[in-house]
Formats: sequence, C-alpha cells, structure tokens
Amino acid sequence: MENIREEVKELQIGFKVRRLRQERRMTLQDLADVTGLSKPLLSQIENEQVIPPLGTLLRISKAFKVGLHSFFQEEGHNEKCILTRSGESRRMYRRPGEEEVPPPYAYHSLAFGKKHRNMEPFLVEFEPRQEAEGLQVSHEGEEFLFVLEGALEFHYGDRVMTLAPGDSVYYDSTEPHGYVAIADAPTRAVAVIYSKGG
Repeated sequence: MENIREEVKELQIGFKVRRLRQERRMTLQDLADVTGLSKPLLSQIENEQVIPPLGTLLRISKAFKVGLHSFFQEEGHNEKCILTRSGESRRMYRRPGEEEVPPPYAYHSLAFGKKHRNMEPFLVEFEPRQEAEGLQVSHEGEEFLFVLEGALEFHYGDRVMTLAPGDSVYYDSTEPHGYVAIADAPTRAVAVIYSKGG
C-alpha cells in the first residue's frame, strides 16, 4: 500500500490541479462553481489527501480546457510511442472524501507519459459491492469497457446490464452511468475514455 501511495505522489495530480487553477487566476470557489464539485473536496485533491475518480478529473479538465491526459503525464515527457509492460502501469486508489461513497475500484493508467493523447486507457480493478446507489457519474465524452474477468452490473440511465468476461460496452458518457462488481472473484476490465474537445 505504501508503494501505491508513492506512485500516486509521483503523478502529482493535486499539484497539477493547483498549478492549473493558479495559472488561470481562479480561487477554489471559482473552480467549485465551474465544476459543481465541493470546495473541501477540491482542497483535498490539491493537497493529495484524495485521489479523484476519473469522472471528477474529467470535470476538472473540462473547467481548465485541458485533456484528461495532462494529469497522467510526466513533466517534459513527449514520447510518440509509450510501451507499458505488465506490472509497470501506474496504480491509483481513490480514497473517499468526507460524506462520499467509498470507491468501488482502483485504476491503472496504461498510457502514463504520453502527451497530447485523445484517449485515456485504464486497467480497472473493481471491488464487490451490493448496490449502485451514489456511484453513477456523467461527463462529456465517450467510454469503452471490455471485461477481462469477473462480472459487472452496468447501470446506464435507467437500464441495467450484466457483463461477463469477453463482453464489452461502448457508450455516450453524458448519460449517468456506473458499475457494480457482482462476482465473488476479482473483477478486472480495460476501459478507454475519450473526452471530446480535450
């Protein structure tokens, strides 16, 4: 767990959020107003106390008019081709903030270090949950998810679909959506997020 914290610190997501906010001469309240996120949550993100979920990072990236990739790249790194070997992906756990639903997943960036990308690929590990309440998010863009192992219940608006290994789903992410792992065994999937205009 300590190694994971160190890897997350290397990403410096909170530092990047603060720097972008200050470059745009925005207060935390300004950013809260634009994103619809709470000021305390944004403060926790900037101070590296909370690792934001992807939907939250997308809302922040939209507010700054930058791509989601800007939070997952190393400064000064501009490779045209990034090879990510097994076990080398950047793993991130999201710790819940105050009054938040505990996160149901950990995610690994599969394109860490690649600048100016239009897609954001992740390996996602889901923890079993009993319900989807409070887990649905929505944001601009499109998503694709391919289940590798385990089983997921995919909630999309009012629809509920069960996904097994080999199943995939591609959807417009402006509609509220969320996943619930329903298998006793580990559930893993590859997800690709495309953020329009990022």
